[in-house]
Amino acid sequence: MSQRSILSIAWPAFLIAGALEMFVFVLFDPQDAHWLGQPIELSRQGIYSISFFAFWVLAMASSSLTLFLSQDKPEI
Repeated sequence: MSQRSILSIAWPAFLIAGALEMFVFVLFDPQDAHWLGQPIELSRQGIYSISFFAFWVLAMASSSLTLFLSQDKPEI
C-alpha cells in the first residue's frame, strides 16, 4: 500500500472522527458514562481521547474497506 493510499484513508478518517467527537459529546456528558453498569473511572479528557481514537479507527476501517472494494481484480 502506497503512502498516498494511507494518507487518503487516514486524513478523511481523522476529520470524520473530529466531527463525530463533537456531535457525540454535544449530546452526551462523559461523566455519565457507564461500562457494564459501573461508572467509568476516567477523567473527561480521558474519555474524549479514547472516544476520538475509537472513532478514528472505525472511520479508517470503513475507508480502507471502501478503497479495497473499489479495486479492480488484477490489483487485488
